[in-house]
Amino acid sequence: MFRWLRSRKGAPEPPTSADIELPSGWLRPQSAAALLAAPHRRTLMEQIWQRTAVSPAQFAALYRGPLERYAELVQHFPASQSHHHAHPGGLLDHGLEIVVCALKLRQSHLLPLGTAPEIQTQQAEAWTAGIAYAALLHDIGKLATDVVVEDQCGQRWHPWHGPLRQPYRFRHNPDRQYRLHGAAAGLLANAVLGREPLDWLSGFPELWAALLHALSGQYEHAGILGELVILADQASVARALGGDPVQALAAPRHALQRKLIDGLRYLLHDVLKLNQPEASDGWLTDDALWLVSKTVSDKLRAHLLSQGISGIPERNTTLFNILQEHGLVLENPEGRAIWRATVRSDSGWTQTFTLLKLAPHLIWEPDQRPASFDGSIQVESAAVTETPDTPTVADEPPPAPTTPTPSATTPPVVAHPELAAESPGQQFLHWLRDGLHQKRLAINDATALLHTVDGTLFLVSPGIFRRYLQEHPESVTTAKPEGVADWQWLQKQFERLGQHRKRADDLNLWTCEVCGPRRGKRLHGYLLRDPQAVMPSATFDNPYLRLT
Repeated sequence: MFRWLRSRKGAPEPPTSADIELPSGWLRPQSAAALLAAPHRRTLMEQIWQRTAVSPAQFAALYRGPLERYAELVQHFPASQSHHHAHPGGLLDHGLEIVVCALKLRQSHLLPLGTAPEIQTQQAEAWTAGIAYAALLHDIGKLATDVVVEDQCGQRWHPWHGPLRQPYRFRHNPDRQYRLHGAAAGLLANAVLGREPLDWLSGFPELWAALLHALSGQYEHAGILGELVILADQASVARALGGDPVQALAAPRHALQRKLIDGLRYLLHDVLKLNQPEASDGWLTDDALWLVSKTVSDKLRAHLLSQGISGIPERNTTLFNILQEHGLVLENPEGRAIWRATVRSDSGWTQTFTLLKLAPHLIWEPDQRPASFDGSIQVESAAVTETPDTPTVADEPPPAPTTPTPSATTPPVVAHPELAAESPGQQFLHWLRDGLHQKRLAINDATALLHTVDGTLFLVSPGIFRRYLQEHPESVTTAKPEGVADWQWLQKQFERLGQHRKRADDLNLWTCEVCGPRRGKRLHGYLLRDPQAVMPSATFDNPYLRLT
Protein backbone atom coordinates (compact mmCIF):
# COMPACT_ATOMS: atom_id res chain seq x y z
CA MET A 1 0.00 0.00 0.00
CA PHE A 2 2.81 2.45 0.84
CA ARG A 3 4.51 1.73 -2.47
CA TRP A 4 1.25 2.56 -4.21
CA LEU A 5 1.02 5.88 -2.35
CA ARG A 6 4.60 6.81 -3.30
CA SER A 7 3.98 5.97 -6.91
CA ARG A 8 1.01 8.35 -6.92
CA LYS A 9 3.21 11.22 -5.75
CA GLY A 10 6.22 10.83 -8.03
CA ALA A 11 7.86 8.74 -10.69
CA PRO A 12 7.12 5.00 -10.66
CA GLU A 13 9.58 2.76 -8.84
CA PRO A 14 11.74 0.42 -10.88
CA PRO A 15 10.29 -3.08 -11.03
CA THR A 16 11.51 -5.62 -8.48
CA SER A 17 11.98 -9.32 -9.10
CA ALA A 18 8.56 -9.91 -7.57
CA ASP A 19 6.99 -7.64 -10.18
CA ILE A 20 8.52 -9.27 -13.24
CA GLU A 21 5.99 -11.44 -15.03
CA LEU A 22 6.97 -15.07 -15.28
CA PRO A 23 6.61 -17.21 -18.41
CA SER A 24 3.57 -19.46 -18.55
CA GLY A 25 3.87 -22.53 -16.32
CA TRP A 26 6.33 -20.97 -13.90
CA LEU A 27 5.46 -20.20 -10.29
CA ARG A 28 7.04 -17.85 -7.79
CA PRO A 29 7.70 -19.23 -4.30
CA GLN A 30 5.90 -17.41 -1.50
CA SER A 31 6.58 -16.98 2.18
CA ALA A 32 4.62 -18.95 4.76
CA ALA A 33 2.90 -15.73 5.85
CA ALA A 34 1.66 -15.08 2.31
CA LEU A 35 0.57 -18.66 1.76
CA LEU A 36 -1.34 -18.86 5.04
CA ALA A 37 -2.96 -15.44 4.61
CA ALA A 38 -5.80 -16.77 2.45
CA PRO A 39 -9.09 -16.47 4.40
CA HIS A 40 -9.92 -20.19 4.35
CA ARG A 41 -6.42 -21.04 5.58
CA ARG A 42 -6.59 -18.46 8.35
CA THR A 43 -9.81 -20.13 9.47
CA LEU A 44 -8.15 -23.54 9.50
CA MET A 45 -5.21 -22.17 11.53
CA GLU A 46 -7.63 -20.73 14.08
CA GLN A 47 -9.43 -24.07 14.35
CA ILE A 48 -6.13 -25.84 14.97
CA TRP A 49 -5.33 -23.39 17.77
CA GLN A 50 -8.75 -23.85 19.35
CA ARG A 51 -8.49 -27.64 19.30
CA THR A 52 -4.98 -27.79 20.73
CA ALA A 53 -5.98 -25.54 23.67
CA VAL A 54 -2.44 -24.35 24.44
CA SER A 55 -1.02 -20.93 25.23
CA PRO A 56 0.06 -18.60 22.40
CA ALA A 57 3.72 -19.30 23.16
CA GLN A 58 3.19 -23.07 23.11
CA PHE A 59 1.15 -22.86 19.93
CA ALA A 60 3.91 -20.89 18.21
CA ALA A 61 6.56 -23.47 19.20
CA LEU A 62 4.59 -26.69 18.76
CA TYR A 63 2.23 -25.90 15.90
CA ARG A 64 2.69 -22.58 14.11
CA GLY A 65 6.37 -23.24 13.43
CA PRO A 66 5.84 -26.69 11.86
CA LEU A 67 2.78 -25.46 9.95
CA GLU A 68 4.74 -22.55 8.49
CA ARG A 69 7.66 -24.77 7.53
CA TYR A 70 5.18 -27.17 5.91
CA ALA A 71 3.60 -24.30 3.95
CA GLU A 72 6.95 -23.05 2.66
CA LEU A 73 7.88 -26.55 1.54
CA VAL A 74 4.65 -27.51 -0.26
CA GLN A 75 4.07 -24.07 -1.81
CA HIS A 76 1.54 -24.26 -4.68
CA PHE A 77 1.78 -28.00 -5.31
CA PRO A 78 -1.52 -29.92 -5.66
CA ALA A 79 -2.25 -32.98 -3.57
CA SER A 80 -2.96 -35.09 -6.66
CA GLN A 81 -3.08 -34.74 -10.42
CA SER A 82 -6.76 -35.41 -11.01
CA HIS A 83 -8.24 -36.70 -7.76
CA HIS A 84 -8.71 -34.81 -4.49
CA HIS A 85 -7.23 -31.33 -3.88
CA ALA A 86 -5.87 -31.24 -7.44
CA HIS A 87 -5.88 -27.40 -7.51
CA PRO A 88 -2.77 -25.20 -7.00
CA GLY A 89 -2.04 -25.17 -3.28
CA GLY A 90 -4.13 -28.30 -2.77
CA LEU A 91 -1.41 -30.05 -0.78
CA LEU A 92 -1.32 -27.17 1.70
CA ASP A 93 -5.11 -27.10 1.99
CA HIS A 94 -5.26 -30.87 2.47
CA GLY A 95 -2.54 -30.75 5.11
CA LEU A 96 -4.37 -28.12 7.17
CA GLU A 97 -7.76 -29.83 6.78
CA ILE A 98 -6.53 -33.23 7.87
CA VAL A 99 -4.90 -31.71 10.98
CA VAL A 100 -8.20 -30.05 11.92
CA CYS A 101 -10.12 -33.30 11.41
CA ALA A 102 -7.56 -35.40 13.31
CA LEU A 103 -7.60 -33.01 16.27
CA LYS A 104 -11.39 -33.13 16.35
CA LEU A 105 -11.32 -36.93 16.45
CA ARG A 106 -8.56 -36.93 19.07
CA GLN A 107 -10.85 -35.11 21.53
CA SER A 108 -12.97 -38.26 21.86
CA HIS A 109 -10.09 -40.43 23.10
CA LEU A 110 -8.17 -40.70 26.36
CA LEU A 111 -4.62 -41.60 25.39
CA PRO A 112 -2.61 -43.73 25.70
CA LEU A 113 -5.38 -46.31 25.69
CA GLY A 114 -5.77 -48.52 28.73
CA THR A 115 -3.47 -46.54 31.03
CA ALA A 116 -4.17 -44.86 34.36
CA PRO A 117 -5.87 -41.42 34.29
CA GLU A 118 -2.80 -39.69 35.72
CA ILE A 119 -0.65 -41.06 32.85
CA GLN A 120 -3.23 -39.93 30.30
CA THR A 121 -3.19 -36.46 31.81
CA GLN A 122 0.61 -36.31 31.78
CA GLN A 123 0.83 -37.40 28.14
CA ALA A 124 -2.23 -35.61 26.76
CA GLU A 125 -0.38 -32.75 25.04
CA ALA A 126 2.22 -35.10 23.57
CA TRP A 127 -0.42 -37.36 22.02
CA THR A 128 -2.29 -34.35 20.65
CA ALA A 129 0.87 -33.05 19.01
CA GLY A 130 1.87 -36.49 17.70
CA ILE A 131 -1.51 -36.99 16.04
CA ALA A 132 -1.38 -33.50 14.52
CA TYR A 133 2.14 -34.09 13.17
CA ALA A 134 1.25 -37.48 11.66
CA ALA A 135 -1.78 -35.89 9.98
CA LEU A 136 0.21 -32.93 8.66
CA LEU A 137 2.90 -35.14 7.15
CA HIS A 138 0.42 -37.69 5.77
CA ASP A 139 0.97 -36.77 2.10
CA ILE A 140 4.17 -34.72 2.19
CA GLY A 141 6.11 -37.63 0.71
CA LYS A 142 4.44 -36.81 -2.61
CA LEU A 143 7.01 -34.03 -3.00
CA ALA A 144 9.64 -36.75 -3.26
CA THR A 145 7.72 -39.31 -5.33
CA ASP A 146 4.86 -37.75 -7.30
CA VAL A 147 6.22 -34.52 -8.80
CA VAL A 148 9.30 -33.50 -10.77
CA VAL A 149 10.34 -29.92 -9.95
CA GLU A 150 12.78 -27.70 -11.82
CA ASP A 151 13.99 -24.27 -10.69
CA GLN A 152 14.72 -21.30 -12.95
CA CYS A 153 18.38 -22.28 -13.21
CA GLY A 154 17.36 -25.59 -14.76
CA GLN A 155 18.30 -27.59 -11.68
CA ARG A 156 16.16 -30.46 -10.34
CA TRP A 157 14.73 -29.55 -6.92
CA HIS A 158 14.15 -32.14 -4.20
CA PRO A 159 12.26 -31.37 -1.00
CA TRP A 160 15.27 -32.23 1.17
CA HIS A 161 17.04 -29.25 -0.42
CA GLY A 162 14.84 -26.98 1.67
CA PRO A 163 12.16 -24.46 0.59
CA LEU A 164 12.26 -23.14 -2.96
CA ARG A 165 13.85 -19.68 -3.24
CA GLN A 166 13.49 -18.97 -6.95
CA PRO A 167 10.77 -19.44 -9.58
CA TYR A 168 9.98 -23.05 -10.39
CA ARG A 169 7.82 -25.28 -12.51
CA PHE A 170 6.74 -28.88 -12.04
CA ARG A 171 5.13 -31.81 -13.74
CA HIS A 172 3.60 -34.99 -12.37
CA ASN A 173 5.92 -37.96 -12.34
CA PRO A 174 4.59 -40.50 -14.89
CA ASP A 175 6.55 -43.29 -13.16
CA ARG A 176 5.31 -42.62 -9.65
CA GLN A 177 4.46 -45.71 -7.65
CA TYR A 178 1.17 -46.06 -5.88
CA ARG A 179 1.46 -45.48 -2.09
CA LEU A 180 5.24 -45.00 -2.21
CA HIS A 181 4.75 -41.45 -0.93
CA GLY A 182 3.64 -42.87 2.42
CA ALA A 183 7.06 -44.41 2.94
CA ALA A 184 8.80 -41.14 2.01
CA ALA A 185 7.22 -38.93 4.67
CA GLY A 186 9.95 -39.74 7.19
CA LEU A 187 12.53 -38.08 4.91
CA LEU A 188 10.99 -34.69 5.62
CA ALA A 189 9.84 -35.02 9.22
CA ASN A 190 12.84 -33.23 10.68
CA ALA A 191 12.67 -30.42 8.11
CA VAL A 192 9.03 -29.71 9.02
CA LEU A 193 8.81 -30.51 12.72
CA GLY A 194 12.26 -29.46 13.91
CA ARG A 195 14.56 -30.90 16.52
CA GLU A 196 12.76 -29.85 19.71
CA PRO A 197 9.35 -31.46 18.98
CA LEU A 198 11.06 -34.69 17.90
CA ASP A 199 13.23 -34.72 21.02
CA TRP A 200 10.10 -34.24 23.11
CA LEU A 201 8.00 -36.95 21.47
CA SER A 202 10.83 -39.49 21.50
CA GLY A 203 10.46 -39.60 25.28
CA PHE A 204 7.08 -41.37 25.02
CA PRO A 205 7.83 -44.90 23.74
CA GLU A 206 4.29 -45.94 22.72
CA LEU A 207 3.55 -42.63 21.00
CA TRP A 208 6.97 -42.55 19.36
CA ALA A 209 6.56 -46.04 17.90
CA ALA A 210 3.12 -45.16 16.51
CA LEU A 211 4.44 -41.95 14.96
CA LEU A 212 7.39 -43.71 13.32
CA HIS A 213 5.07 -46.34 11.86
CA ALA A 214 2.81 -43.59 10.49
CA LEU A 215 5.75 -41.67 8.99
CA SER A 216 6.80 -44.81 7.11
CA GLY A 217 3.28 -45.41 5.77
CA GLN A 218 2.60 -48.40 8.06
CA TYR A 219 -0.71 -47.15 9.44
CA GLU A 220 -1.87 -50.66 10.22
CA HIS A 221 0.87 -50.77 12.89
CA ALA A 222 0.32 -47.22 14.19
CA GLY A 223 -2.60 -48.11 16.48
CA ILE A 224 -5.11 -45.43 17.38
CA LEU A 225 -2.85 -42.72 15.94
CA GLY A 226 -2.96 -44.39 12.53
CA GLU A 227 -6.71 -44.91 12.73
CA LEU A 228 -7.38 -41.24 13.48
CA VAL A 229 -5.15 -40.04 10.65
CA ILE A 230 -6.84 -42.37 8.14
CA LEU A 231 -10.30 -41.21 9.21
CA ALA A 232 -9.24 -37.56 9.04
CA ASP A 233 -7.83 -38.14 5.55
CA GLN A 234 -11.12 -39.71 4.45
CA ALA A 235 -13.05 -36.70 5.74
CA SER A 236 -10.79 -34.19 3.96
CA VAL A 237 -10.92 -36.15 0.69
CA ALA A 238 -14.71 -36.46 0.93
CA ARG A 239 -15.08 -32.71 1.38
CA ALA A 240 -12.79 -32.01 -1.59
CA LEU A 241 -14.73 -34.38 -3.85
CA GLY A 242 -18.10 -32.95 -2.89
CA GLY A 243 -18.98 -35.74 -0.47
CA ASP A 244 -20.09 -35.65 3.13
CA PRO A 245 -17.11 -35.47 5.53
CA VAL A 246 -19.39 -36.27 8.48
CA GLN A 247 -20.38 -39.54 6.83
CA ALA A 248 -16.73 -40.29 6.09
CA LEU A 249 -15.87 -39.81 9.76
CA ALA A 250 -18.72 -42.11 10.73
CA ALA A 251 -17.45 -44.96 8.53
CA PRO A 252 -16.02 -47.97 10.35
CA ARG A 253 -12.35 -47.65 11.21
CA HIS A 254 -10.24 -49.30 8.51
CA ALA A 255 -13.45 -50.02 6.58
CA LEU A 256 -13.29 -53.29 4.64
CA GLN A 257 -14.09 -51.51 1.39
CA ARG A 258 -10.94 -49.39 1.70
CA LYS A 259 -8.82 -52.44 2.49
CA LEU A 260 -10.16 -54.27 -0.55
CA ILE A 261 -9.56 -51.30 -2.85
CA ASP A 262 -6.03 -50.78 -1.57
CA GLY A 263 -5.36 -54.51 -1.94
CA LEU A 264 -6.62 -54.57 -5.53
CA ARG A 265 -4.55 -51.50 -6.44
CA TYR A 266 -1.45 -53.05 -4.95
CA LEU A 267 -1.97 -56.29 -6.87
CA LEU A 268 -2.56 -54.50 -10.16
CA HIS A 269 0.56 -52.43 -9.69
CA ASP A 270 3.05 -54.91 -8.28
CA VAL A 271 1.81 -58.49 -8.67
CA LEU A 272 -0.68 -59.28 -11.43
CA LYS A 273 0.33 -59.49 -15.08
CA LEU A 274 -1.97 -57.73 -17.54
CA ASN A 275 -2.42 -57.97 -21.30
CA GLN A 276 0.17 -60.71 -21.86
CA PRO A 277 0.14 -62.19 -25.37
CA GLU A 278 -0.95 -65.54 -23.93
CA ALA A 279 -1.33 -66.49 -20.27
CA SER A 280 -2.21 -63.49 -18.14
CA ASP A 281 -3.87 -62.60 -14.84
CA GLY A 282 -6.17 -60.07 -16.45
CA TRP A 283 -6.91 -57.86 -19.43
CA LEU A 284 -7.70 -54.15 -19.67
CA THR A 285 -10.09 -53.12 -22.43
CA ASP A 286 -11.29 -49.61 -23.23
CA ASP A 287 -14.26 -49.87 -20.89
CA ALA A 288 -13.44 -52.57 -18.33
CA LEU A 289 -10.78 -54.43 -16.38
CA TRP A 290 -11.18 -58.21 -16.52
CA LEU A 291 -9.42 -60.32 -13.88
CA VAL A 292 -9.22 -64.11 -13.61
CA SER A 293 -11.53 -64.74 -10.66
CA LYS A 294 -9.67 -67.43 -8.74
CA THR A 295 -6.25 -65.89 -9.31
CA VAL A 296 -7.22 -62.45 -8.02
CA SER A 297 -9.25 -63.75 -5.08
CA ASP A 298 -6.43 -66.04 -3.88
CA LYS A 299 -3.82 -63.32 -4.20
CA LEU A 300 -6.04 -60.63 -2.68
CA ARG A 301 -6.72 -62.83 0.34
CA ALA A 302 -3.03 -63.69 0.70
CA HIS A 303 -1.99 -60.04 0.49
CA LEU A 304 -4.54 -58.84 3.05
CA LEU A 305 -3.66 -61.60 5.48
CA SER A 306 0.05 -60.80 5.08
CA GLN A 307 -0.79 -57.23 6.13
CA GLY A 308 -2.33 -58.48 9.36
CA ILE A 309 -5.91 -57.88 8.18
CA SER A 310 -8.25 -60.48 9.59
CA GLY A 311 -11.84 -61.38 8.77
CA ILE A 312 -11.16 -62.22 5.12
CA PRO A 313 -13.43 -65.14 4.10
CA GLU A 314 -11.76 -68.43 3.19
CA ARG A 315 -14.21 -69.31 0.40
CA ASN A 316 -13.85 -67.51 -2.90
CA THR A 317 -17.60 -67.41 -3.48
CA THR A 318 -18.02 -65.48 -0.22
CA LEU A 319 -15.23 -63.08 -1.17
CA PHE A 320 -16.86 -62.51 -4.58
CA ASN A 321 -20.13 -61.63 -2.83
CA ILE A 322 -18.35 -59.12 -0.57
CA LEU A 323 -16.66 -57.47 -3.55
CA GLN A 324 -20.07 -57.22 -5.21
CA GLU A 325 -21.80 -55.85 -2.10
CA HIS A 326 -19.20 -53.09 -1.80
CA GLY A 327 -19.61 -52.12 -5.45
CA LEU A 328 -16.05 -53.07 -6.36
CA VAL A 329 -16.99 -55.45 -9.19
CA LEU A 330 -19.58 -55.02 -11.91
CA GLU A 331 -22.51 -57.44 -12.04
CA ASN A 332 -23.22 -59.77 -14.93
CA PRO A 333 -26.69 -59.73 -16.59
CA GLU A 334 -27.93 -62.22 -13.98
CA GLY A 335 -26.90 -59.88 -11.15
CA ARG A 336 -23.90 -61.94 -10.02
CA ALA A 337 -20.21 -61.14 -9.65
CA ILE A 338 -18.73 -63.78 -11.98
CA TRP A 339 -18.59 -63.49 -15.77
CA ARG A 340 -17.63 -66.13 -18.31
CA ALA A 341 -15.75 -64.82 -21.32
CA THR A 342 -13.41 -65.93 -24.06
CA VAL A 343 -10.12 -64.05 -24.48
CA ARG A 344 -8.46 -63.88 -27.91
CA SER A 345 -5.07 -62.29 -28.55
CA ASP A 346 -3.78 -61.01 -31.88
CA SER A 347 -1.30 -63.89 -31.91
CA GLY A 348 -4.18 -66.35 -32.25
CA TRP A 349 -4.15 -67.59 -28.63
CA THR A 350 -7.63 -68.11 -27.17
CA GLN A 351 -8.98 -69.34 -23.82
CA THR A 352 -12.22 -69.18 -21.84
CA PHE A 353 -12.15 -67.97 -18.21
CA THR A 354 -14.38 -67.09 -15.30
CA LEU A 355 -13.68 -63.43 -14.65
CA LEU A 356 -14.36 -60.48 -12.39
CA LYS A 357 -15.20 -57.22 -14.15
CA LEU A 358 -14.08 -53.92 -12.62
CA ALA A 359 -14.28 -50.27 -13.60
CA PRO A 360 -10.74 -49.12 -14.52
CA HIS A 361 -11.11 -45.76 -12.72
CA LEU A 362 -11.36 -47.68 -9.46
CA ILE A 363 -7.73 -48.74 -9.86
CA TRP A 364 -5.95 -46.01 -11.83
CA GLU A 365 -6.12 -42.28 -12.21
CA PRO A 366 -6.50 -41.30 -15.88
CA ASP A 367 -2.81 -40.47 -16.36
CA GLN A 368 -1.68 -43.77 -14.81
CA ARG A 369 -3.89 -46.13 -16.79
CA PRO A 370 -1.97 -48.76 -18.83
CA ALA A 371 -2.57 -49.33 -22.52
CA SER A 372 -5.59 -51.40 -23.49
CA PHE A 373 -5.43 -55.05 -24.57
CA ASP A 374 -4.79 -55.52 -28.31
CA GLY A 375 -7.02 -58.57 -28.56
CA SER A 376 -10.71 -59.07 -27.78
CA ILE A 377 -12.89 -60.36 -24.96
CA GLN A 378 -16.19 -61.99 -25.86
CA VAL A 379 -18.72 -62.48 -23.07
CA GLU A 380 -20.40 -65.88 -23.23
CA SER A 381 -24.20 -65.96 -23.26
CA ALA A 382 -24.38 -68.36 -20.31
CA ALA A 383 -23.07 -66.51 -17.26
CA VAL A 384 -21.50 -68.46 -14.42
CA THR A 385 -23.65 -68.51 -11.30
CA GLU A 386 -21.07 -69.95 -8.95
CA THR A 387 -17.32 -70.43 -9.17
CA PRO A 388 -15.69 -73.44 -7.51
CA ASP A 389 -12.83 -72.83 -5.12
CA THR A 390 -10.72 -75.49 -6.80
CA PRO A 391 -8.98 -74.45 -10.03
CA THR A 392 -10.38 -75.50 -13.39
CA VAL A 393 -9.27 -74.72 -16.91
CA ALA A 394 -11.48 -71.65 -16.85
CA ASP A 395 -10.42 -70.53 -13.39
CA GLU A 396 -6.66 -70.87 -13.46
CA PRO A 397 -4.65 -69.95 -16.58
CA PRO A 398 -1.29 -71.54 -17.33
CA PRO A 399 1.50 -69.59 -15.60
CA ALA A 400 3.03 -66.71 -17.51
CA PRO A 401 6.35 -67.49 -19.18
CA THR A 402 8.26 -65.44 -16.58
CA THR A 403 6.88 -67.52 -13.68
CA PRO A 404 8.21 -71.11 -13.54
CA THR A 405 5.67 -73.80 -12.76
CA PRO A 406 6.30 -75.29 -9.28
CA SER A 407 7.43 -78.89 -9.35
CA ALA A 408 8.96 -81.45 -7.07
CA THR A 409 12.40 -80.03 -7.89
CA THR A 410 11.42 -76.35 -7.91
CA PRO A 411 11.24 -74.66 -4.48
CA PRO A 412 7.96 -72.89 -3.78
CA VAL A 413 7.78 -69.10 -3.95
CA VAL A 414 7.78 -67.71 -0.41
CA ALA A 415 7.79 -64.30 1.24
CA HIS A 416 11.55 -64.60 1.96
CA PRO A 417 13.60 -65.62 -1.09
CA GLU A 418 16.51 -66.59 1.15
CA LEU A 419 14.35 -69.35 2.63
CA ALA A 420 13.49 -70.92 -0.70
CA ALA A 421 15.84 -73.84 -0.10
CA GLU A 422 14.36 -74.66 3.29
CA SER A 423 11.66 -77.22 3.93
CA PRO A 424 7.97 -76.23 4.00
CA GLY A 425 7.95 -76.81 7.75
CA GLN A 426 10.85 -74.40 8.28
CA GLN A 427 9.19 -71.82 6.05
CA PHE A 428 6.07 -72.14 8.18
CA LEU A 429 8.11 -71.51 11.36
CA HIS A 430 9.77 -68.44 9.83
CA TRP A 431 6.35 -67.09 8.88
CA LEU A 432 5.17 -67.73 12.43
CA ARG A 433 8.13 -65.87 13.88
CA ASP A 434 7.77 -62.90 11.52
CA GLY A 435 4.03 -62.68 12.12
CA LEU A 436 4.53 -62.50 15.89
CA HIS A 437 7.39 -60.00 15.74
CA GLN A 438 5.46 -57.75 13.33
CA LYS A 439 2.23 -58.24 15.31
CA ARG A 440 0.38 -59.49 12.25
CA LEU A 441 -0.65 -62.66 14.07
CA ALA A 442 -2.88 -62.22 17.10
CA ILE A 443 -2.07 -64.01 20.31
CA ASN A 444 -4.39 -64.83 23.24
CA ASP A 445 -7.39 -63.10 21.63
CA ALA A 446 -10.80 -64.79 21.61
CA THR A 447 -10.43 -65.76 17.96
CA ALA A 448 -6.63 -66.09 17.88
CA LEU A 449 -4.91 -69.17 16.49
CA LEU A 450 -1.95 -68.75 18.86
CA HIS A 451 -2.03 -68.80 22.67
CA THR A 452 0.48 -68.97 25.50
CA VAL A 453 -0.12 -72.12 27.52
CA ASP A 454 2.09 -73.91 30.06
CA GLY A 455 4.98 -71.52 29.49
CA THR A 456 5.10 -72.05 25.75
CA LEU A 457 3.20 -71.33 22.53
CA PHE A 458 0.06 -73.31 21.63
CA LEU A 459 -0.66 -73.59 17.87
CA VAL A 460 -4.34 -74.19 17.16
CA SER A 461 -4.79 -76.91 14.55
CA PRO A 462 -5.85 -76.96 11.80
CA GLY A 463 -6.54 -73.22 11.89
CA ILE A 464 -2.95 -71.95 11.98
CA PHE A 465 -1.92 -74.18 9.07
CA ARG A 466 -4.90 -73.08 7.00
CA ARG A 467 -4.05 -69.45 7.74
CA TYR A 468 -0.51 -69.93 6.43
CA LEU A 469 -1.80 -71.55 3.24
CA GLN A 470 -4.23 -68.69 2.71
CA GLU A 471 -1.27 -66.32 2.64
CA HIS A 472 0.90 -68.71 0.63
CA PRO A 473 -1.40 -70.72 -1.66
CA GLU A 474 1.55 -71.41 -3.96
CA SER A 475 3.58 -73.17 -1.24
CA VAL A 476 2.00 -76.60 -1.73
CA THR A 477 4.19 -78.40 -4.25
CA THR A 478 3.54 -81.50 -6.29
CA ALA A 479 5.34 -83.42 -3.53
CA LYS A 480 2.05 -83.49 -1.66
CA PRO A 481 0.43 -86.93 -1.97
CA GLU A 482 -2.79 -87.01 -3.92
CA GLY A 483 -5.93 -87.06 -1.80
CA VAL A 484 -4.31 -85.37 1.23
CA ALA A 485 -5.66 -81.99 2.30
CA ASP A 486 -3.18 -79.11 1.95
CA TRP A 487 -3.26 -78.27 5.65
CA GLN A 488 -2.72 -81.91 6.63
CA TRP A 489 0.33 -82.08 4.39
CA LEU A 490 1.75 -78.87 5.90
CA GLN A 491 1.01 -80.12 9.42
CA LYS A 492 3.06 -83.26 8.72
CA GLN A 493 5.89 -81.10 7.37
CA PHE A 494 5.86 -79.19 10.66
CA GLU A 495 5.86 -82.40 12.72
CA ARG A 496 8.97 -83.63 10.90
CA LEU A 497 10.97 -80.72 12.35
CA GLY A 498 10.58 -82.12 15.87
CA GLN A 499 9.95 -78.64 17.26
CA HIS A 500 6.84 -79.62 19.22
CA ARG A 501 6.32 -81.30 22.58
CA LYS A 502 4.86 -84.77 22.59
CA ARG A 503 2.37 -86.02 25.14
CA ALA A 504 3.19 -88.82 27.60
CA ASP A 505 1.34 -91.25 25.31
CA ASP A 506 3.58 -90.14 22.40
CA LEU A 507 0.75 -88.32 20.62
CA ASN A 508 1.39 -84.95 18.98
CA LEU A 509 -1.82 -83.00 19.58
CA TRP A 510 -2.74 -81.47 22.92
CA THR A 511 -6.19 -80.33 24.06
CA CYS A 512 -6.97 -77.07 25.83
CA GLU A 513 -10.26 -76.40 27.57
CA VAL A 514 -11.64 -72.86 27.51
CA CYS A 515 -12.35 -71.64 31.04
CA GLY A 516 -13.59 -68.12 30.25
CA PRO A 517 -16.67 -66.72 28.48
CA ARG A 518 -16.73 -69.58 25.95
CA ARG A 519 -16.60 -72.20 28.67
CA GLY A 520 -16.87 -75.78 27.48
CA LYS A 521 -15.19 -75.20 24.14
CA ARG A 522 -12.02 -77.16 23.40
CA LEU A 523 -9.03 -76.34 21.22
CA HIS A 524 -6.61 -78.84 19.75
CA GLY A 525 -3.08 -78.04 18.72
CA TYR A 526 0.68 -78.24 19.21
CA LEU A 527 2.92 -77.01 22.01
CA LEU A 528 6.34 -75.73 20.96
CA ARG A 529 9.42 -77.10 22.68
CA ASP A 530 11.24 -73.74 22.47
CA PRO A 531 8.87 -70.74 22.25
CA GLN A 532 11.78 -68.27 22.18
CA ALA A 533 12.56 -69.45 18.66
CA VAL A 534 9.48 -67.64 17.37
CA MET A 535 8.19 -65.37 20.16
CA PRO A 536 9.67 -61.87 20.57
CA SER A 537 9.42 -61.97 24.38
CA ALA A 538 8.01 -63.96 27.25
CA THR A 539 4.26 -63.63 27.74
CA PHE A 540 2.02 -64.66 30.61
CA ASP A 541 -0.08 -67.76 30.06
CA ASN A 542 -3.59 -67.23 28.77
CA PRO A 543 -5.73 -67.43 31.95
CA TYR A 544 -8.73 -68.72 30.00
CA LEU A 545 -7.06 -71.90 28.70
CA ARG A 546 -5.87 -74.99 30.56
CA LEU A 547 -4.40 -78.24 29.31
CA THR A 548 -6.54 -81.36 29.77
